[in-house]
Amino acid sequence: MPGREDLALLTDAARAAGDIARRHFGATPRIWDKGAGQGPVTEADLEIDKMLQARLTAARPDYGWLSEESADDQTRLHAKRMFIIDPIDGTRAFIDGQKGFAHALAVVENGVPLAAVVYLPMLDLCYKAALGHGTHLNNHPIHVSPRVELTGAQVLAANPQLQPQHWPGGVPQVARHFRPSLAWRLALVAEGAFDAMLTLRPTWHWDIAAGALLISEAGGIVTTGQGAGLRFDTEHPASDGVIAANPALHAAFLAARSG
Repeated sequence: MPGREDLALLTDAARAAGDIARRHFGATPRIWDKGAGQGPVTEADLEIDKMLQARLTAARPDYGWLSEESADDQTRLHAKRMFIIDPIDGTRAFIDGQKGFAHALAVVENGVPLAAVVYLPMLDLCYKAALGHGTHLNNHPIHVSPRVELTGAQVLAANPQLQPQHWPGGVPQVARHFRPSLAWRLALVAEGAFDAMLTLRPTWHWDIAAGALLISEAGGIVTTGQGAGLRFDTEHPASDGVIAANPALHAAFLAARSG
C-alpha cells in the first residue's frame, strides 16, 4: 500500500537527517535569523533540508514539496501527494544543546496525511504512522490517554494558550507542561504520555502534519483551535491553532472554548 511504502521511505530519510543533526549538535553550527519573527535557522537545518529534498523527490518525483526551509512556489498545490517537512522542529532547543528537537516528515494525499515520522535522534525515539495501520514508537504500538476528566489533565501547552480570553467557558484547570518541539508534543499525546496538546496561535503545517497522523492513528482527534478539521493542501500552509486529545477530552476543550 502507498502509505506503508512511503512510511519506509520517510523512516530511512528521518534517520539520515538524524545523522546530520548529531554531527552538528554541540558543535557550534552557524546560525542566521530568518527575520520577520520567524526565528533562527542553522546550517544543520539547511543541510538536512537539502538532503531530504534531493532524497525524497528523487524517490517520488511526482510528489509536491513543502518545507519550512525551502521556498514555497506552490506547484505543490497541483500534486495529488506532497511531502511536508520540518528539517529540525525545535531549532532553538537544538542551538541551546537540548536534546528535545525532532525531524518531522509526512506525506499527504489530497490534503490528508498518509504516512508520518517524528524522529528525535538524540533520544532515540522514532514515532511513525501510516493511515489505517496505527501509530508506533520504536516499533511498539501506542495509543492516546484514556482520561475523560478535563480537570487535572496533563496538557502540553505554552503558558499564553491558557489565558482567559481564549476560554469563554472558563480556563481549563489542567496541569500544564511544555516541550520545545511542537511535533514532539503531538507525538507524546499519541503515546499517552500526556493527555492533550493545544496551541491557539496560527500553526505552520510543517510543524503539525506528521503529528496529526500520529494522533489520529493512536485513537485521538486533532483539529484547529476552533474544532475544524485540518487540511494540508491549502494555499497558505497554516492552521488556526491545534487541539489534540482523545475524543472525550477534545470535546471538553471545545466546550470550554465555546462558552
